[in-house]
Order: sequence, then structure tokens, then C-alpha cells
Amino acid sequence: MKKSVLLALAVSALAVLGTQAEIESLTLGSMLQKSDDTLLAEIVASEVIRIDHPVAGPELYYTHLTLEGHSLRSNQNERIVVTFAGGFINEDEGAWNSNAPSPDDVKIGNRVVAFYKHVENMGGDLEANALYAAHGGLFRTVDTPKGVVVMGRGTGYAIDTNVRLDELSKRIHTLSQVEGK
Repeated sequence: MKKSVLLALAVSALAVLGTQAEIESLTLGSMLQKSDDTLLAEIVASEVIRIDHPVAGPELYYTHLTLEGHSLRSNQNERIVVTFAGGFINEDEGAWNSNAPSPDDVKIGNRVVAFYKHVENMGGDLEANALYAAHGGLFRTVDTPKGVVVMGRGTGYAIDTNVRLDELSKRIHTLSQVEGK
């Protein structure tokens, strides 16, 4: 019995050491290729749901954000729900996810730029418009005397530096035409 437990632990340790988490580095162009749309929108609602699934497991928590704004690709007005893993229904029920946007990023009333992609199964058979790259697909905006600025997140993110919204819109429009999206 002891040998089988030790063997199982050794195999588990090797599996953990043998796998490496990969963080996808994204440029604006690659983010546009991989996502379905890009919205400039206000967060108008937020809801956390729980799924108890027979295969994927119990207590799967997802946050739905309702966004209202317009597409930076097509300039069409849109109201859409985007989803990411994690969130809390109340203080005692929920799950923290290190890849989720920060609570400050997802406050109702925030204006954001959001990249999303439709996913048939995010886990627990949840079909949704997933926030692409989790927190890496949501960018806050701020009003400045020189216009709206989209806050960059640093190297490896689709929007790496702070950029005026009008300039970002031009880049997205140009890249979308090149990519046919």
C-alpha cells in the first residue's frame, strides 16, 4: 500500500514538473485575429452564476458582464454579455480566479474596451462569449483633457501602452480590414 501511494505521489510530482503554464503574448493584430469582436462599452450589469456539473465538477463559478456600447470593428451599436471564470455570489460563495479581471476593472459604470470570442463550452457545458485572454481582454478607459485614453497593460498584452481611443480605433479599423474581420 505504501509503495503504491509513494508511486502515485512521484508520478503526480513529475506531471506537475513536466508541464509548464504558457502565457500567450498578444499583439493588437493577433488579438483581433483570435477574437470575434472588440467593444467600447459601459458595464451595465454583472451576475455571478454557479454550475454544478456531473463531469466538470461542482462549484464552477462564472461572471457575466453585460456590456452596452459599440463595436470598434464595425461601429455597430451592441449590447452583449461577456463571461469569465470566477467570481463571488456573496462573501461566502464563489471562487477566486487569478486570470480574472480585478474587481476594480469590472465595476458597473466602467467604460472599457473588451475583446471576446464565442466558446461552445467554457466548462460545465456553459456556452458563452468569453472575455478573450481573461483579464488580458479587458482594458479600462479614462477621460482626459485630450480625449478618452485606453489604459495599456504592458508588454505581451494586445494594448501594451496607454493610447488615445481615437488612435486605437484607427488601428483596429486598419488591422480589421487587412485581416478581413
